[in-house]
Amino acid sequence: MDSYQTPLSSRYASKEMAHLFSSNMRFHTWRKLWLNLAIAEKELGLPISDLAIQQMKENLHLDADQFKAAAEEEKKRRHDVMAHVHVFGTVAPAAAGIIHLGATSCFVTDNADLIFLREGLTLLLDKLAILISRLSSFAEEYASMPTLGFTHFQPAQLTTVGKRATLWIQELLWDLRNLTRARDDLGFRGVKGTTGTQASFLTLFKGDHSKVLALDKRVTELSGFSYAYPVTSQTYSRKIDIDVLHALGSLGASAHKMATDIRLLANLKEMEEPFEKGQIGSSAMAYKRNPMRCERVCSLARHLMVLPQNALMTASVQWFERTLDDSANRRVSIPEAFLTADIVLSTLQNISEGLVVYPKVIARRIEEELPFMATENIIMAIVTHNSKSTGANEQSGDVTAAGDRQEAHEHIRVLSHQAAKVDEYFQPIWDQLDALMDPSTFIGRAPEQTHEFIKEWVEPALKPYENALKSAKVVELNV
Repeated sequence: MDSYQTPLSSRYASKEMAHLFSSNMRFHTWRKLWLNLAIAEKELGLPISDLAIQQMKENLHLDADQFKAAAEEEKKRRHDVMAHVHVFGTVAPAAAGIIHLGATSCFVTDNADLIFLREGLTLLLDKLAILISRLSSFAEEYASMPTLGFTHFQPAQLTTVGKRATLWIQELLWDLRNLTRARDDLGFRGVKGTTGTQASFLTLFKGDHSKVLALDKRVTELSGFSYAYPVTSQTYSRKIDIDVLHALGSLGASAHKMATDIRLLANLKEMEEPFEKGQIGSSAMAYKRNPMRCERVCSLARHLMVLPQNALMTASVQWFERTLDDSANRRVSIPEAFLTADIVLSTLQNISEGLVVYPKVIARRIEEELPFMATENIIMAIVTHNSKSTGANEQSGDVTAAGDRQEAHEHIRVLSHQAAKVDEYFQPIWDQLDALMDPSTFIGRAPEQTHEFIKEWVEPALKPYENALKSAKVVELNV
């Protein structure tokens, strides 16, 4: 192809999300909004014919000729909305004189954007719920499998493979909450006029304030919103975009952390993402199994995390009732945020559906580190043994065998530098050493925490998404 196309839509994004932000959907939504306005104005007494409404209903979708005509009109008029008003009128001639009646451009542009934000968040919420469900199944399966914990990426106290996955899931649950809040808080701009005062509509209805209020309410209802923002300027406040894009950016942070963990575990050969039979890890090194899916997630998540900055800066420089320096930025940043989030979730679902765990590698690494980690268990065992003998020793006047953690700790410290030496101090618990070295005794309540978390937190959060979960299919990536 001889012209640039964003890989977000041409290479990665789902058909549903790419369609939502397509020109076809945008201009179709504009026409639906003009239809809703006309219906409401007619209901409230303005002289709009049934034929006008009928022709508008019959021409909500644009064909190739109409797209071409609109492009020619926009080039001539330098105004996209008026170009589409004109073209809509050519296919709905009975409505040509009443299309956009009393409205300003932001009636269609801003209200359409709010519709796209709402529908985009709904698509993402379903995908996020499916990802959480997939990871929860993984966590349940490996709830009791011991694995090394890492702090500072150094071996630390054991956890389990499943418990580690709950850390990813918990952050994704917070993202589910954030996206739900952002969607459910969305209102409609409604019919507010050029500076938000509804002056043009008050003129249309000859000073009848009640009809202007009814018009705003009716168009809001016809457009599928429960309420309209009570006051606006020419646009809805761009702080709304901040709320939405911050929720998406936060999702990006969760995705990056999870994908990074898997990349590090792949280096340790304890876990890896799906690797297909014909997949090539490196053009030069045929043996390599690069975690390319997780690397893609990290790459795109970084892009997603910086996009909220656009919304912050745009909102901060909106002068008085309107300035147009928001437009070009929002045309890029908002669709990109949704397309990127969509790709990240699809890729993570693909990863979660094919995660590979290597128990023998995990067990071997535990064996290498456990002698050092077992020291606390050994200290507690010898202290407990010595404490039990304290009573008898006190009766005989000998208290040297009393439990003393500091003394036991010092013996361990010295022995750690003299590994070949046998210390008689620990002879009373030599027969317990095998049991004390059992990895399952080092994982605390990790299995119970995992099962409790899934039952008490995950399952209730996923109830609203039962239909999406039932119809969910395995994700197959194109590239």
